[in-house]
Amino acid sequence: MDSHKNNAQSEAAPVIEIRGLHKAYGPLEVLKGVSLRAPRGHVISLIGSSGSGKSTLLRCCNLLEDSQQGDILFDAEPVRWRGQGLGRHPADRAQVTRFRTNLSMVFQQFNLWSHMTILQNVTEAPVTVLGQDRAEVEERGRQLLAKVGIGDKCDAWPAQLSGGQQQRAAIARALCMNPKALLFDEPTSALDPELQQEVVKVIKDLASEHRTMILVTHDMRLAADVSDHVVFLHQGVICEEGPPDQLFGAPQTDRLRQFLSATMAA
Repeated sequence: MDSHKNNAQSEAAPVIEIRGLHKAYGPLEVLKGVSLRAPRGHVISLIGSSGSGKSTLLRCCNLLEDSQQGDILFDAEPVRWRGQGLGRHPADRAQVTRFRTNLSMVFQQFNLWSHMTILQNVTEAPVTVLGQDRAEVEERGRQLLAKVGIGDKCDAWPAQLSGGQQQRAAIARALCMNPKALLFDEPTSALDPELQQEVVKVIKDLASEHRTMILVTHDMRLAADVSDHVVFLHQGVICEEGPPDQLFGAPQTDRLRQFLSATMAA
């Protein structure tokens, strides 16, 4: 696998760093002290069974969910909190907004606005949230839609596109914010196998550009192909982690061996 690293990148502060994160929904503890680093230009994949905490961890990264304990840092700047335990919330809404504008998330179900054209979906946030010039953003949006292979769909409505085309539009929308990191939450699991490959190609292309990404996926081949580091979550803790060659080629724990056996056989 092509490595995305160099010494300068490795020594810099990670774009995203999680330290000892705990997340509960009432009495149900979903994350039990998880730590994670996403260095600049690296792809980190999160794998594990449904309910292991992968998507919750991603949503905590983007501050869509409040965590009860632990630290979240962006470019070495920690999120400021107020309160404790289930009452803990970010203390600075402006900081949250600033962090979120640098972290673009691609969801499983696309989340495109049905009343807007594809180009409007891609350009709305940079214009309204970042205050950028509409004409410049539209030109960038057209370029990004061409980049993901649907440049001819600018004036189409989401309902006129296949699932794979909608997901590629969602990726273009995420890229249009010029984020420091991309977060993918099961970007192919709502698609049939043929359409999955359209989206997988786009993700592989982005990985080859040394973009910082955290990818939650059930697609073990995709994780093996694009990742610099793979994290296996089980029941809210990191059971095993390391480079993809190690995790997929020589798993150290029985739990990961069982998981890979079941996943590869599916």
